[in-house]
Amino acid sequence: MQNKRELFQVMTRRFGLLNKNCCSIGGHDISVAQSHILYEIDQRDHPSMQQIADILGTDITTFSRQAQNLIKMGLLTKQADPNDRRVSLLILTSDGQYIANTINQQMNSYLDEVFSYLTPFEQQTIIHSIQLLNEAMAKSDRCCSPIREE
Repeated sequence: MQNKRELFQVMTRRFGLLNKNCCSIGGHDISVAQSHILYEIDQRDHPSMQQIADILGTDITTFSRQAQNLIKMGLLTKQADPNDRRVSLLILTSDGQYIANTINQQMNSYLDEVFSYLTPFEQQTIIHSIQLLNEAMAKSDRCCSPIREE
């Protein structure tokens, strides 16, 4: 059996997840973490800071710094929740929406190209396998947390 870690190492590199920036759009250099934040906010209607931090598996302090950088870049705004003023809701600006859409289009185009090298059966097999892997990872108590010595 092939080395599982090696497979994931190569896939991580090919997805560019180790790059400092994932892309440069509209004069903004966007990090991989910022790209994930923009994507998750774009998928929801006025999510809270805590909600997005939880989805991404980051602590609120780290997430807050990233969100603040996106606010300074003019890609994100923060508003108090009218129902609970202690909660901050996140909203993409028009520039933030443009960048989130552009990254989404670029990633979908890349994935469409990659999948075009596969047969329809291989495509379905990979999608199904990724779904199974995501479900199995969600069951692990080590999912989304730093590796600790055992």
